[in-house]
Amino acid sequence: MTATEHTARTALEAVLHGPGAAEEITLRRRTLAPLAPGGALVRVEATGVSFAEQQMRRGKYYDQPPFPFVPGYDLVGRVEEVGPDTDPALVGRRVAALTKTGGWADRVVLPAADLVPVPDGVDPADAEAAVVNGVTAHRMLHRLARVRRGDTVVVLGANGGVGSLLVQMARRAGATVIGTASTRHLEAVRALGALPVDRRAPDMYARIRELAPEGAAAVFDHVGGPAIVDSFRLLAPGGTLVSYGTAATRDEQGNARMPVLALFGRLLLWNALPNRRSAHFFNLWQGHRSLDRYRRRLAEDLGAVFALLAEGAIDPPVAARVPLEEIDGALALAESGTVVGKVVVVPAGRD
Repeated sequence: MTATEHTARTALEAVLHGPGAAEEITLRRRTLAPLAPGGALVRVEATGVSFAEQQMRRGKYYDQPPFPFVPGYDLVGRVEEVGPDTDPALVGRRVAALTKTGGWADRVVLPAADLVPVPDGVDPADAEAAVVNGVTAHRMLHRLARVRRGDTVVVLGANGGVGSLLVQMARRAGATVIGTASTRHLEAVRALGALPVDRRAPDMYARIRELAPEGAAAVFDHVGGPAIVDSFRLLAPGGTLVSYGTAATRDEQGNARMPVLALFGRLLLWNALPNRRSAHFFNLWQGHRSLDRYRRRLAEDLGAVFALLAEGAIDPPVAARVPLEEIDGALALAESGTVVGKVVVVPAGRD
């Protein structure tokens, strides 16, 4: 349907009203305006809960919008309608998008230029589990750490949405992977092809050093906090630490920017010292100011992830599929630490 054929459309959205418990989320139905040139209306088939939304609920995400707002970092869906001067062939296509916010809805209006095709035959929930998590894993592994065949890498939280894909992609690249997880998830990590290490063991880092006595070519750390020092010490000469989160400070009170800024400072200091090792903080949105280039790079990287998914080379774990109407339960489940993979939210899709 083009904009000239527009009929009244509504969207069911989950609104986060303020920091606190999941009960701060309510549902609302909103009438959507006609599409502008270059716009596309997407009926959402799957969105999800990532660590970013968990931080946003606490008011702790680095650059989140003011409350109230609709969270939702990414989505998969089908194009229902396009605006003027927009390719009508998009209508009916399954697409994915990084949104940062706004994805917790059954319909979303997005720039058509932000949409990335999803291969035919790929389940929407599987595709959703591979969007932000897959691009993050792919870029950290291949663009930052440049992991090669024969390398040994360490993945903290190897049972998580990003961690599990890091393990699979690193194994596909020919690397040996050491993965940490809680006791209940160690067998799942082993099944992915990693050497499992109990993250709750007091000698966790010593155990990792036993498995990689010459050091690791790369360490992927989503935890941050004081233990980032131990992660850096695991590196072999020439190795790379990639920090991509601050889970250790998730529940701390105070300014949301301070843990991130403190981490930045530490990484910059390490890079300035002659220690033959490098440290990076991964930012999925780096380069976004050069929007056309960013979109091309996203289409390339997410396209590579979807190609792996379509051929069965990766299997992004879906922890659960939860209706949008039960978004509070989806958030609580994702925060529980009891699941492997991503909690996917599935809108009912009704008017």
